[in-house]
Order: sequence, then C-alpha cells, then structure tokens
Amino acid sequence: MVAELIRDLGIILNATLMYTPPLLFAALGSCFSEKSGVVNIGLEGMIVIGAFAGAAVGCFVPNPWVSFLCGGIAGGLFALIHAFATVTCKADQTISGTAINFLASGVSLFVCYLLFGTSETHPVINKLPRIFDGLFGFLEEKLPGALGQAFAQNSFLDLVFNTYASAYLAFLLVFVVWFVFFRTRFGLRLRAVGEHPQAADTLGVNVALVRYICVVLSGVLAGFGGASITLATVSAFRPSIVVGQGFIAIAAVIFGKFKPQGALIGCILFGFCNGLRVVVGSNSVIPVNLISMIPYVVTILTLVLFVGRARVPAANGKPYIKSR
Repeated sequence: MVAELIRDLGIILNATLMYTPPLLFAALGSCFSEKSGVVNIGLEGMIVIGAFAGAAVGCFVPNPWVSFLCGGIAGGLFALIHAFATVTCKADQTISGTAINFLASGVSLFVCYLLFGTSETHPVINKLPRIFDGLFGFLEEKLPGALGQAFAQNSFLDLVFNTYASAYLAFLLVFVVWFVFFRTRFGLRLRAVGEHPQAADTLGVNVALVRYICVVLSGVLAGFGGASITLATVSAFRPSIVVGQGFIAIAAVIFGKFKPQGALIGCILFGFCNGLRVVVGSNSVIPVNLISMIPYVVTILTLVLFVGRARVPAANGKPYIKSR
C-alpha cells in the first residue's frame, strides 16, 4: 500500500514537471509584456503557433533544439504583429491579443493542411532529451553494493527527475528573468516604462523600443512553451493541443503579482492540478470530463481570490502617446 502511494506521488510529480514548463515559459513571457505596460492576451495564439512550428520543423529536421528554437521564433513573429498594433498603431491591446489568438490558430491549421494534408502533423521522432535518462542505471553499476541497489529500486526518483530538458530550462529561466528585472539597467527601464512611461521618456528611455522588445520576448517565450508541448509532452500537433494554457499562464502571473518567482508558484500549482487530473482520471470512477475540469476550476478560483490583491503596473494596458 505504501509503495503504491509513493509511486502515485512520483507519477503526479512527474506529470507536474511535464505540464508546468509550457505554462511557465508563457507566464515568464507575460511578465515581460505586462511589466512594460502591454497586455498580451495573445499568449494563447503564440503558444499554438509555437507548438505547430516546433512539431512541423521537428518532422523534417532531426535536431529537436532547432525545432524548439523555430517554435520560439514563430511566437516572436506573431508577438511582433501585436507590438506593431498596440505600440505603434495604439490599438486596443485586448482586441489585438484576441485577434492574434484567432490568427495564429487559423494560420497553423492552414499551413498544417498544406504540409501534411490533415489537421495534425506527423509524430515527432526526435523529441527533446531527458536530462537524467539512464542516470539511475549508471549509478546502479558504479556505486557499490546496497547503495547501487537502492538507486536501481528507487522508481520514485526516476519518475520525478527523469523529465525533459525543457522543464529544467524553464525553471532556470525563472532566475534569469528575475535577475533581468531587478538587477539590470534594462529591467529598471522596463519597470519604469510600465509604471510611468512619461517620466521614463523624460529621462531619455525609448518607451516604444522597450515595449517592442518586451512584447517580442513574451512571444518568443510563449513559442518555447508551445514547442515544449509538441517536442516533449505530446510529440505531435493537433488543433486542440493547447486548450487554454495561455490564459492559465496569465492567471498564474496575476496569482504571482506579476513577478517571475510568483508566476513560478502559480504555474507549479496549475501543473500539479494537471498531474492530479492524469492520476485521478486513470484510477477513478468519476467521469473523465469532470476530472478534466480541475485545472480550469482552480484557474477561476485563483482569479476570484487573487486578482484584487495583485498590483497591476500603473500604465498596463494604456497606449503611450508622447504628445501628452
């Protein structure tokens, strides 16, 4: 009984590490955009186009990291459209982001039919590597006696830590983004632009350029999140593959008060809910449709409980007009 509980816990933690990275990449991207004063509702579409680009390139290119990079580039290109509409043309940021969501879904489906003749790509053979693949077998051989056997028999450690490289990259980026925000000159300018763009402009900061950079970075990171789905979690693209993860990532950012370390906690929470859904769904008499609702119910509850407590950057969602 205890062994089964430990194994179930290992499966949940492994699923958490599998479902958290796409959310975390997108949430870190949202932190860049929101902190600079641009609302990016288009994260969902940028994840979709990144997922498609990663899978499509992965079907023809053997190196998964090239496919992963292409997913980020695709997301960045759609973010550039959003930046042009909101920063240069002063368009409504929510409407522009919604349009990006529809555009990305349509483009990915159209190109998928052109390349593969169907709404799904071929399976990606060369997925992203697992960091600790074979580690426990190696330790079993190298460590003496009982210690080596302990590693050989510890399926819990193997389940938890033997996950894809994208997970460790996403967690590493949390520290990188935090360092950029709070320990660099660019981070200071970024936060100034999101709080008081007029004052930043007076001090010589190019508000438009900073916002362009941040919005494009948000798209690149969201594209990485999408690519991590099709190159690790699912290994193929289909239209329903993202199912609201961009909006869940935005909820995680609100939960985390627009800080990367807070977004990390929110993404782990939602990733854990997905992992719990996988384990409970395979061992429960409860209808699968009800169990699949768990992440979305938690998202709604999170927004209800925390949206009022999160301090939104003062200029968030407001186009900057220099003449004023």
